[in-house]
Amino acid sequence: MTAPARRPSMLRRFLDGEAAGGLVLMAAAALALLVANSPAAGLYASALHAYLGPLSVEHWVNDGLMALFFLLVGLEIKREMLDGQLSTWSRRVLPGLGALGGMVVPGLLYAALNRADASALRGWAIPTATDIAFALAVLSLAGSRVPASLKVFLTALAVIDDLGAIVIIAAFYTASVSWFDLAGAGLVLAVLFGLNRAGVTRLWPYLLLGAVLWVLVLRSGIHATIAGVLLALCIPLRAEESASPLHRLEHALHAPVAFLVVPVFGFANAGVALGGIGWASLLHPVTAGVAVGLLAGKVIGVFGAVLAAVRLGLAPMPRHAGWGQVLGVALLCGIGFTMSLFVGGLAFPGDAARQDEVKLGILLGSGLAGLLGWAALRMSAPRG
Repeated sequence: MTAPARRPSMLRRFLDGEAAGGLVLMAAAALALLVANSPAAGLYASALHAYLGPLSVEHWVNDGLMALFFLLVGLEIKREMLDGQLSTWSRRVLPGLGALGGMVVPGLLYAALNRADASALRGWAIPTATDIAFALAVLSLAGSRVPASLKVFLTALAVIDDLGAIVIIAAFYTASVSWFDLAGAGLVLAVLFGLNRAGVTRLWPYLLLGAVLWVLVLRSGIHATIAGVLLALCIPLRAEESASPLHRLEHALHAPVAFLVVPVFGFANAGVALGGIGWASLLHPVTAGVAVGLLAGKVIGVFGAVLAAVRLGLAPMPRHAGWGQVLGVALLCGIGFTMSLFVGGLAFPGDAARQDEVKLGILLGSGLAGLLGWAALRMSAPRG
């Protein structure tokens, strides 16, 4: 009897949809900038700080809605690691080294530019992230000149990059911990794991317990979005089945996250007043550190790691890709919008002035990285 064909991961099946989601995110960010620099700026700010129950609108977006984003990220990481492009070590080498270089070098550049300010150093992780939706949206604008291998490489690198960001958030951006609530979260997590081991395939018990997990993690002091990742790791994946629980949940979440959750987050977080911005603002160490980290740090780290890996024989070059195209993709890795904004909020909570510096650096670095990456891809000839 012939074994059933493997179901392609949602991440790969929805590359085009991911790119479309990136375009919607671009529009949401542009709208936020427009509103923040219009007579409606006061209404925009007051709406974000208005309270709905125990949390402000801004917190509901950043801690609640984004938990769904991290749930989807966790599902994609698990799917790719167990039954996708990252399922073997040989497939992990090149994107893994690229992601590592793309996290280390930007962080070092930011730290070098902010070494004189201990409080500013908390933002070292801001330029280490890659926004997969934005990057794929720009990649799609380059058309058929980009080989499929580079799309897979960029996707795999971004998945590993997201995993690194999750570890950084959990390790470096947790202030005080409520051990009682953390113990409760651990108990719920154990029950979720038990459901998986018992072969429970209905989604509602996982989602119900996931909501309890979110509340406990929020109360514990660890950022609540980590609950989304922990829940994802407990959702059963049956590679031999055509519709395992992980596939079903990933499919159900993809469109709402891409076209609602992330754009709403972008609109709520990208608004920065541009009036009075001059060279002094652009050259501020935090702004410059984020922009230089995203633009120069990412391309040096990713391209340098890929070049070293290929030259040393650690991994093969992506098929039909030339070095100019690899350079273009490395530049696109400097689009750090969603995760960079998220980490910026964690690094400088309650400091509106510093968050504006971060947002300006993200917009500048990500914008230039996207434009230069698109230009490099358009001008590069594919390798036969």
